[in-house]
Amino acid sequence: MPYLFTSESVSEGHPDKIADQISDALIDHFLAFDPNSKVACETLVTTGQVILAGEVKSETYLDVQQIARQVINRIGYTKGEYMFDGNSCGVLSAIHEQSPDINQGVDKGNPEEQGAGDQGMMFGYATKETDNFMPLALDLSHLILKELAALRRENREITYLRPDSKAQVTIEYSDDNIPQRIDAIVISTQHDEFADEPTMLAKIKEDMIYILIPRVKAQLKPENQALFTDKITYHINPTGKFVIGGPHGDTGLTGRKIIVDTYGGKGAHGGGAFSGKDPSKVDRSAAYATRHIAKNMVAAGIADEMLVQVSYAIGVAKPMGIYVNTYGTAKVNMTDGQIAKKVEEIFDMRPYAIEQRLKLRNPIYEETAAYGHMGRKNEVVTKTFKTPYGKSLSFDVELFTWEKLDYVDTIKKEFGL
Repeated sequence: MPYLFTSESVSEGHPDKIADQISDALIDHFLAFDPNSKVACETLVTTGQVILAGEVKSETYLDVQQIARQVINRIGYTKGEYMFDGNSCGVLSAIHEQSPDINQGVDKGNPEEQGAGDQGMMFGYATKETDNFMPLALDLSHLILKELAALRRENREITYLRPDSKAQVTIEYSDDNIPQRIDAIVISTQHDEFADEPTMLAKIKEDMIYILIPRVKAQLKPENQALFTDKITYHINPTGKFVIGGPHGDTGLTGRKIIVDTYGGKGAHGGGAFSGKDPSKVDRSAAYATRHIAKNMVAAGIADEMLVQVSYAIGVAKPMGIYVNTYGTAKVNMTDGQIAKKVEEIFDMRPYAIEQRLKLRNPIYEETAAYGHMGRKNEVVTKTFKTPYGKSLSFDVELFTWEKLDYVDTIKKEFGL
């Protein structure tokens, strides 16, 4: 019996994503000037106001207000009529020093014995469904919103777009888990005021279907383009008018879009958010490490689909355990438990080893805070950071290191493939 599966994404202008991007911009600035910084930073955004809170242990000082304003302006909140403007909103900082009770369990005399920054379990997932080993429904949802943001910034074909938007894609699968067609697409986009609401709704729907969707399709492989049939049900701004949006329409908080950040509901999630946390927090670093494992294992041909779990105790370096689920798709004559033991032998999952392997003490996090942390392009970019005292640093950093397929040969050798 065919079945439907749905995933959603939200744009960089969504209130929760604004909060994530501000928190991660702060992380990047702290790490740029002091790579040993320990940071847990939360952000709240609402009408005309940004509130920063959290704990920091660092040798550097930052103008956190200016950093927050730069992020807000980059996203596109630059007009007073949005009731949230990077140049005029209030920014309140309640950031204070990290608890030494927590820090004593993380920092150790021997860096390799660095303890986990918290207890908990983290999951990584990969599937052969797409070239980037991500679930297709989530991949398409992200792509729709990236193109919508591109159209907004171009301001040529569509000139009424505002930064806040959401997308959702429902795909019909066959019994053997092969995508058959797209059943439904939901797009809600904030927009400028129109004089005539019925005309506005018709115009937006027409532009989304006949301008946005063709641009999305053009970036896909032919087999995925074929999923866009004339039987798709489109829900475009289904509530009607969407002028009031962003933080004025809905308060935003760091860490409220963890399924958008990961696998769109596929696999599993341990519950811990990523943004605003330095890599000593295993909620973030171990989630990246398990994605790295799952992706390399699937790419190596161990299975068509894989979920990897790791768990920790606060202050303890060695994980409590590693779990693997191949959903019955394993291509090797081993149980999932035996595969998990092999994973433990190949990958050192102590927090310090993860930081070193994936280069996580670099300022690489603001780019993760919109359109998902997984399935992204691994690339080297040049970034520049400034202190309040005029000091400037520019250096090359490697983004999305956990997406590298750098362990495929090792895995094949260890599994005798």
